[in-house]
Amino acid sequence: MSGRYALFRWSPSFAALPGFPADQQAQWNISPGAAVLMQRRLDGQLSLARARWGLTPPWLTDMTRTPAHARAETLAEQPMFREPFRLRRCLLPANGFYEWRGTVRKRPYWLTSGEGTTLYMAAVWEAYPVQEQVWLSCAVVTQAAMNQRRPLLLDAAGQAAWLDLDTPAARLHELLAQPPATLRERALANLVNDPTLDAPECLTPA
Repeated sequence: MSGRYALFRWSPSFAALPGFPADQQAQWNISPGAAVLMQRRLDGQLSLARARWGLTPPWLTDMTRTPAHARAETLAEQPMFREPFRLRRCLLPANGFYEWRGTVRKRPYWLTSGEGTTLYMAAVWEAYPVQEQVWLSCAVVTQAAMNQRRPLLLDAAGQAAWLDLDTPAARLHELLAQPPATLRERALANLVNDPTLDAPECLTPA
């Protein structure tokens, strides 16, 4: 399963969306628990917000159980995810994500649709109050792909349908069941294995 991704490049139109943080920095090695950019539709327009990567419903008492991923096959039935899937869908933009493969010693790979492009990962979000402040959280939707699970990636039409609360359930289930996207991949050196490294060196080729 992909547990890390990166967002280090974005277009002027993306940066012009409401909610884009003025202090947004390039992120080369995003892990669960980190603050990520979430894109959703509010009041009829696209907007951005920061959210914690790890879904945290307001009723949750054990803060160690905040899932970063939600399986596409069970998203609509699982108590943790079914209401967010119905009412609170979002996208996590990324330039690509990391995947580790191997048996004895796993090798990191960088996966993307092409250099300079942006991937949009299907996700769901929740709001949770802490004292007098309300925080946002999210989980990436994953689907079975080859020998691992990968983020559910959506094209422009899929993104619009995913964010529209009026999209019929049948259409949403079509998106969940669509074939995994075809991606470019590159083997990397092991520098990205260090979750504290957040720099362009994460993409150093093998």
